[in-house]
Amino acid sequence: MTTIPYGAWPSPISAASLASGSSTASDPRVVDGDLLWQESRDGGRVVLVRRSLGIAGAAEEPVSPPWMSVRSRVHEYGGGAWAAADGVVVAVDFSTQRLWRLDGDDPVALTPEVPGSSGAALRWGAPEVDVRRGCCIVVREDHRGPGEPVNSLVRVPLEVAASGPDDGVVLVAGRERSLPRPDSDDAGDPARPDFVADPVLSPDGSRLAWVQWSHPHMPWEAGEVWVAELDAAGDLVRPRAVLGGTGRAASSPTWVDGTHLAAYAEIGPVARPWLVDVTDDDAEPVALAPQDPAGPEHGVPAWQLRMRTLVRLDDGRLAGVHTVEGRTGLVLLDPDGADPVPLAADALLRPTGLGAHPEGVICHGSVPGLGSGTFVVPLDGSDPRPIHVATPAPDPAYAAPPEAITWTGHGGDTAHGFLHRPTHPDVVGPASELPPLVVMAHGGPTSATVAVARGVTAFFTSRGIAVLDVDYAGSTGYGRAYRERLAGTWGEADIVDVVTGARHLADTGVVDPDRMAVRGGSAGGFVVLAALAFHDVFSAGVSLYGVSDLSLLAQETHKFESRYPDGLVGPWPAAKETYDARSPLFHPEGITASLLLLQGLDDEVVPPNQSSLLAEAVREGGGDVELVEFAREGHGFRDPAAVERAWQLELDFYGRRWGFSPA
Repeated sequence: MTTIPYGAWPSPISAASLASGSSTASDPRVVDGDLLWQESRDGGRVVLVRRSLGIAGAAEEPVSPPWMSVRSRVHEYGGGAWAAADGVVVAVDFSTQRLWRLDGDDPVALTPEVPGSSGAALRWGAPEVDVRRGCCIVVREDHRGPGEPVNSLVRVPLEVAASGPDDGVVLVAGRERSLPRPDSDDAGDPARPDFVADPVLSPDGSRLAWVQWSHPHMPWEAGEVWVAELDAAGDLVRPRAVLGGTGRAASSPTWVDGTHLAAYAEIGPVARPWLVDVTDDDAEPVALAPQDPAGPEHGVPAWQLRMRTLVRLDDGRLAGVHTVEGRTGLVLLDPDGADPVPLAADALLRPTGLGAHPEGVICHGSVPGLGSGTFVVPLDGSDPRPIHVATPAPDPAYAAPPEAITWTGHGGDTAHGFLHRPTHPDVVGPASELPPLVVMAHGGPTSATVAVARGVTAFFTSRGIAVLDVDYAGSTGYGRAYRERLAGTWGEADIVDVVTGARHLADTGVVDPDRMAVRGGSAGGFVVLAALAFHDVFSAGVSLYGVSDLSLLAQETHKFESRYPDGLVGPWPAAKETYDARSPLFHPEGITASLLLLQGLDDEVVPPNQSSLLAEAVREGGGDVELVEFAREGHGFRDPAAVERAWQLELDFYGRRWGFSPA
């Protein structure tokens, strides 16, 4: 073994390899005997791809035309950009946000092009094809008015009239709200929500289910599943809520048959799957998993449309996702009441985009030692079968399996994370040194890390740098109480959990206390900035499109998250003093560590001034800060050239701060 300083170890995992791994496949579904999925290609363009299941060795073929990138901008995070049924294929084009029909000789625009001040003024997402009625039921986000965009559920014809595409017939009218927002919330008419999502037709086409919620809540706080009958014209009859609401949030409606609907709901300390008889208004929902405060948490937060974390399989059972000790996997659910059965336990992690497949379940996920991509999971307990490995797993010689660890965090509560130790087959660090540490703070903050060795962690561990991936207070997968630890404490509990996690590893002799950094994007970027502004544990920090001014975020961010801080910090502007007290922008003198800011100039979620104002404030105080802005990049970098540049900048930044030369 060769002795080389930590950080300078030679590594096969380059910034370029991480950039090539940024081209991913997602949302696989079997439709009419074909497998369809989305795949990122050509500098971030998303292509809808098809492969026949009935022909051995069938080639992949693009369904979307070369000029189209299949992405929705509804809620800014998008999702649900395409649908197919009975030979009909529809998809959303990213640049114009128009909904197109793609199954003919030439693409046909089903919706009009309406430019707006920040891109398309009409945006579409989560289409559901209704061939019987010749229409598509879809979420429409309307930016044409002077106030907040209006989110409605509409019906769009599959055949374009002679007068041209139209903007649809409204089925569920979204609420119109003025800007600036009122000081108090008006509950208003529950039939006119602020948000709608995920329309799904019953198997016989007689009913429609969807999700809706309103300010100031997020979907995982107050989502409701609604159901209505559909008449011959496609209008809703007797719409009503059947599951969910404030404190009992429901998501992922999935039809079991024409009269029974399954969905996740947080009735109790953890979210579980429930079954509802929609023909009986007095029927109580039936739990499909036992109640256990310490048991698995089912489902994931609905950050995007059509997350597809619950699906009916060909044999009538359901496949869903659940999280046990921070590890999210598949579970088989029986509407007849049999106990849930884990599928591919520990063999497949972080499954999303679930679909029925002749052999079992098809989904996107990560298989330790193999990588992330599209897999078929048989119901007989055998190993997942790869269909398309988009991002190969790092060589285990450079990426040890993550170790689940706990420590005492904010308020004396237990905090959770995963430790990735430095690993190399041919190199060790000097006996007189301990390795540096990079603490990763995930975004959200209502989200969770990925409990698997992957390229972004091996990028550091293969170079002799330890990684602590933190599920700080507010993270999902540990039950409602753990998530609600962040209620009113955003900028405190999460920061303390990250800081004490680093201290725990330093105090136990795992890492060098003088060479610890914190990195994160979005809400994770806020963790970075607040940890540096209010604590002195880290010598370096890297914020990717992070929040520096909470008040500015509350005023300028997009509609989906505009009231998110109300529950995390307090009602704005009434709690402005608290917002300012927790905002790193107003405490730049506390940032004495080296800071690297990476920011996309087209970011609509965390506007670019969140980084530029902080950089200016830190510079004025004599601090060490670098700001690098990326043109044509939004909230999360997509162009492989931008991804590669960001990772290389970050590695070089640590090298300068900690005194090593990256190999």
